[in-house]
Amino acid sequence: MIKVMVVGGGAREDAVCRKLARDGAKIYSVLSNLNPSILSLSTDRLIARETESRTIVSYAEENEVDLVFVGPDPALATDLVDSLIEKGIRVASPTRKAAEIETSKAFMRELVDKYKIPGQVDHRVFTSTSGLPEYLAELGDYAVKPLGLTGGKGVRVKGDHFRTDSEGLDIAARIIGSDGSVLIERKIIGEEFSLQAFSDGENLSFMPVAQDYKRAFDGDMGPNTGGMGSITDSDHGLPFISKSAVSESKEIMLQILHAMRSEDREFRGILYGQFMETSGGTRIIEINSRFADPEGINALFLMDDSLLDVLFGISDGKLSEHYEFMKKATVLKYVVPPGYGSADPEVVELHVDPGIAGQGSEIFYASVSGTLSDIRTTRSRSLAVISAAESIPEAAEITDSVVNRIRGRFHYRKDIGTRESLDQKIRRMESIRSASPP
Repeated sequence: MIKVMVVGGGAREDAVCRKLARDGAKIYSVLSNLNPSILSLSTDRLIARETESRTIVSYAEENEVDLVFVGPDPALATDLVDSLIEKGIRVASPTRKAAEIETSKAFMRELVDKYKIPGQVDHRVFTSTSGLPEYLAELGDYAVKPLGLTGGKGVRVKGDHFRTDSEGLDIAARIIGSDGSVLIERKIIGEEFSLQAFSDGENLSFMPVAQDYKRAFDGDMGPNTGGMGSITDSDHGLPFISKSAVSESKEIMLQILHAMRSEDREFRGILYGQFMETSGGTRIIEINSRFADPEGINALFLMDDSLLDVLFGISDGKLSEHYEFMKKATVLKYVVPPGYGSADPEVVELHVDPGIAGQGSEIFYASVSGTLSDIRTTRSRSLAVISAAESIPEAAEITDSVVNRIRGRFHYRKDIGTRESLDQKIRRMESIRSASPP
């Protein structure tokens, strides 16, 4: 039996482990939390921080694993993948140099500029506040971003998270003070979408288009989070995103992949682009180097082909052109502890009867410990509940019915995937497309 080591202890890695186990792999897990689902699937496990590369490499050698998959972005920012490759161990994740497409927003923007890749957003990196007030005034509306990893929670957008240039300047100055630099980008208007692809360094095989819901509360209100849920549609597009925007995003990702190869940063792993359809075309929000969370769970839930075969194809540089995904809509909703997204979320106990997820639904365990039935949350996301159906609203209703049978105190977004939410997005994009390009 093939031994696969999976690094990471969240719901995304739970989805990876379940798929690999169904494909016949023997799972060796590396995680910092006692995720009961991952542990139940594992032949053996190492409890360690995912960034402890030396310890993890030793564990892989001791257990003579055949293949390694690294889930979390902080681990990809270390020398873990490079060290495994040096030891002759197959890895289906990008090297540290390749992962810089995500770990450095400045590098990504510079690469897009250098190779004249479409989809660029007006931006500038500042290492001091000199010239910063003038640039903020020039842009009018803008986003303030740390250059490194923030878990989806570090971006602050004028009009959404603060109101005045004075506040924007203070936020940027604090980031410069802590990180040494800050990225300022022009604010763009439209609908975001996520496109993920398997990459063998030269070719991409795309997964269904998805959308993540970042804000903590219904109506896209409240603070940004790591993601409260996500949707996909049965045609593998989204009803409010045009086919031309999806085509443009695929071409952008291919150009980025080839640019990376030209820069001696061959990318093998999961390439994930976050884009926005605007009145002026498709724009790049971020490019990432791993499965999205939660959107990656939607893709894995729908995947018909063997993930084990795909990961070997990635590591060996020999992917197929196309992999099969079910023609179903999916809606995923995260169950989170009360106060998640704030500075002080609660730690609570939840009871889950695994049988409440019937055919067409599944519950993935995230940043929790305990058993499959009785879990203790942390201050992060707890459970990812996903369902498939013929339409997004139908899938949302099924997911809600499962969530409502979980016992305990928790929060989740009720509006994800509803007909009302979709109709609002459709009307909004119709209005945006009819507007003159900025």
